Amino acid sequence: MSEAFVTPGEATLSAGQYDDMVRSAHSQTEAFWLQQSRRLTWQTPPSQASRSDFLNDVRIDWYADGFLNASENCLDRHVATHPDKTALIWEGQDDGQREVLSYRALHARVCRLANVLRRLGVKKGDCVAIHLPMVAEGIIAMLACARIGAIHVVLFGGFSAEGLAERLTDSAAVVVLTADVARRGDKRIPSKTTMDDAITRCGGASRVRHVVVVPVTGASVPMQAGRDLRYEDEVAREAEECPAERMNAQDPLFLLYTSGSTGRPKGLVHSTGGYLTWAAFTHAVVFDHKADDIFWCTADTSWITGHTYVVYGPLANGGTIMVYEGLPSWPEPGRWWDVIDRNGVTVFYTSPTVVRAAMREDDTVVRSRSLKSLRILGTVGEPISPEAWHWFHDEVGKGRCAVVDTWWQTETGGVMITAAAGCVVPRPGAASRPLPGVEAVLLDAQGTEITGAGEGLLCMARSWPGQAMSIWQDHERFRQTYFTTCPGYYFTGDGARREEDGYYWITGRVDDVVNVSGHRIGTAEIEDAVATDHEVVESAAVGIPHDLKGQGLVVFVVPREQGVFDPEAVNRAIAAGVGRYAVPEKIYVVRDLPKTRSGKIVRRLLRKIAAHDLEGLGDLSTLADPEIVDELIATVKAQES
Repeated sequence: MSEAFVTPGEATLSAGQYDDMVRSAHSQTEAFWLQQSRRLTWQTPPSQASRSDFLNDVRIDWYADGFLNASENCLDRHVATHPDKTALIWEGQDDGQREVLSYRALHARVCRLANVLRRLGVKKGDCVAIHLPMVAEGIIAMLACARIGAIHVVLFGGFSAEGLAERLTDSAAVVVLTADVARRGDKRIPSKTTMDDAITRCGGASRVRHVVVVPVTGASVPMQAGRDLRYEDEVAREAEECPAERMNAQDPLFLLYTSGSTGRPKGLVHSTGGYLTWAAFTHAVVFDHKADDIFWCTADTSWITGHTYVVYGPLANGGTIMVYEGLPSWPEPGRWWDVIDRNGVTVFYTSPTVVRAAMREDDTVVRSRSLKSLRILGTVGEPISPEAWHWFHDEVGKGRCAVVDTWWQTETGGVMITAAAGCVVPRPGAASRPLPGVEAVLLDAQGTEITGAGEGLLCMARSWPGQAMSIWQDHERFRQTYFTTCPGYYFTGDGARREEDGYYWITGRVDDVVNVSGHRIGTAEIEDAVATDHEVVESAAVGIPHDLKGQGLVVFVVPREQGVFDPEAVNRAIAAGVGRYAVPEKIYVVRDLPKTRSGKIVRRLLRKIAAHDLEGLGDLSTLADPEIVDELIATVKAQES
């Protein structure tokens, strides 16, 4: 087998070494993944990599005879070798709020909280809910849970009480960590009182014994005697050492609820050994990790991106993470560029939504910042348009930084398809190539594999270490959701196009197809055509019921500049890029689109708004900006009058 493995921070993979890894992972899979597992420190090293099976009852099985602890891998082994290296830099959204924690200091704080949880009766296998904004205590809480073998469930701070109650009930969380009041720009979010309401809504189904309140703003909040505890009082009572629980590689590390789910919440369960191996591997390879990197992934820790690339990947590799509490352009445009310059950030990983928002600002905002520390830029959450890719590369990266667009899912645990920095030549707008060990395939509607260039259903033919093991307490739903559409394969739910040389382009969710008078039109195809108009920052195409055509096509467009945009330009772009048959029934020019905090457009809401079906819009608290829904409804009405 090729010795392509490189210890993180020691050297940079060459394109040739990377190609060796791809070949080794394919031809000597078992040996390759055992080698990658050595990125971690094991209490008992595994003797086998995977015994996964996509058929029958479906089994996701990685490193099953190995034992380790994720918290030890992210902290203790680095404390032993470089205790004073900076592990975490945190900045609050207000000037002067800054904290720098070495590995020694972070380890001490994690141990204190782990001891608190043990004192409160939390045992291995119990679920602990973490409901915190982007503060250091959120990361500390995740690692403290991992230390004692508790399963952490990170809940988005913007969830409604109803949304929280569903997840508390489903996970059977026994302890909750929440904020007094969270900040988001000039808004204040009543975290504690919302959590109180959620627990009340759970009724007899609640297993919550204690609520630990973290002082984020210092606001006075109601405290229920016997149940509610003040974070600072509890950790002050505990020692700075805490023995780590011995965990089997297949023991759950966390469960995470996917956004936009319907019905009973869908909590994906990720393992300890396989997931942590994948997090360390992908962080090192995709972002060309170096020992002196300051790595800033802007994702909220309540999303999988925050789990893997804010916390577990960088810390497992002994890196330094940047965490910022505030918004990109509050209190003034360019705030995030200042954070990069102030802290010497070297790797900046964000969403295309953030890039597009920055594009709408005056170019002098980004050009007035140095950004000289940056060497790698990354995007995640949705495909990035070629125009946005070039702007990101030219304006933020100053033409000298690698740009890695990444395709992956909550279910995959980490990056699957990308142009790994320094190893794969990127193609603006393309997801690019599968990582070593990722066996991506395209299938047609009959389930037959497509070879060479083509377009079809994006599936995975073989398991990988970061793959979710199951849906919490519902393995049959896991099997039905991901393994019945294309038996023997993991079905991603996405469509993709592959070029002759193996580059992949994501064409969108396969259910995002509009059938207009017998023409099946992919919404991604429409949006790609609209993106050729440089006056458009973003668009979303959806289908609505039509008496004559079956479905009609509607396009929501976010222009670079409000008030001067000509909607006819959209028709021309679609006619030129797709055909006259695809010209939409309606074009709505809007300020923004409804998105999750991870940057994904919630097309379900756009379909309902365009069809004037305003009943049952559902829980809007999962949106990055819940107020955008009322604004869109008003905009649609105004533009139709």
